[in-house]
Amino acid sequence: MWEIIRANKRKSFLLFAGLGIVLLLLGYLIGGYLFGNEGAPLGIIAAVGLWLILSAVSYFSGSKIILGISKARKITKRDHPRLFNVVEEMTIASGLPKMPDIYIINEPAPNAFATGIKPENSAVAVTTGLLAILNRDELQGVIAHELGHIKNRDVLLMTFAGVMLGSIIMISDVFIRGMFYSGHSTDRYRNRSSKNGGGSAQVLFMILALLFAILSPILAQLLYFAISRKREYLADASAARFTRYPEGLASALEKLAQNTYPLKNANKVTAAFYIVNPLTKKGRSLSDLTSTHPPISERIRILRNMMHGAGFLDYQKAYMKIKRSEKKLIPDSVMNPDEKITIRKPQEITAPLSEKKVQRKVGDLMMTFNNFRFIPCSCGLTLKIPPEYRKDKVRCPKCGRIHSL
Repeated sequence: MWEIIRANKRKSFLLFAGLGIVLLLLGYLIGGYLFGNEGAPLGIIAAVGLWLILSAVSYFSGSKIILGISKARKITKRDHPRLFNVVEEMTIASGLPKMPDIYIINEPAPNAFATGIKPENSAVAVTTGLLAILNRDELQGVIAHELGHIKNRDVLLMTFAGVMLGSIIMISDVFIRGMFYSGHSTDRYRNRSSKNGGGSAQVLFMILALLFAILSPILAQLLYFAISRKREYLADASAARFTRYPEGLASALEKLAQNTYPLKNANKVTAAFYIVNPLTKKGRSLSDLTSTHPPISERIRILRNMMHGAGFLDYQKAYMKIKRSEKKLIPDSVMNPDEKITIRKPQEITAPLSEKKVQRKVGDLMMTFNNFRFIPCSCGLTLKIPPEYRKDKVRCPKCGRIHSL
């Protein structure tokens, strides 16, 4: 497994270095515009300093920040026994030294992500929408995918790459707002351009700094998303291996691709952490190319072409077949031609739920995690009492029966 981690890191290093070059060049141009040729290095120092500060904060508190932004709430086994048991099973299957903390995001959009600088302090978060629509095999596939990211150390690199992206976006935004809203940039330009010998350089710095401030967040996001895309395939391969049931993850991805709910608390930095892109527009098809992830349809086809086993070699063959490429995803040093990981039978087969039943199930789960009380009435109706209801009795609207609280 360490060979895969090292190979994965090597593939991402150049992309990560590209993000660094964008950050340094942005700092250089803004420093040159603000302070002249002599001050350009100051811009580099300031940009690197901001990144180092944010990286330190991210290293020590990055998981808490991401979970906080996502409005995730930590749960125990009592809150959702099936989810807890699935995470426990996949922790054992993946060989992680410690079971990740489990969080639930109270949103109807089905999705999940993992975070944590080290496997020992990692966490996995899922939405109530995901819990409502997936059966046990599908939930195993999603959790195994996220634990694959933790096992492969993906979340560490993505956290620091996300911090660098955030630094670039922050510097660009502050500079552009300052240019257009402070009212001082034009005066500064006129004063400097009137000095002998300094006008041409200042004009050049101003134009380049403004253009690059506009373009650098776009370029940085493309590099950041490229890092993310390279890692999704390996997490899928790991999930198939951990569960020994590729169809579980394939079926889950198929359901997630049909989602029409927006994930309100996702943003451009956190999007790459999720199992599917949470920023896609409503109603996109399976064949749609996402920015942060490989096409979902392609990921599903690869998993469903693992006909003879659930090992890395089986995933590699399916990957090369679907991609129509001789380029290998997993290093030969990791492959064991004699390894036979047979595909197990499904544990749970469920009939598809209607849209109405899905909405009701999602709503009930969201109410549960918002501390609603559920009181069954003898007439067959279930009363759903919000936590702010202070009376000691409630009347059933269907049969009129009085229930004591």
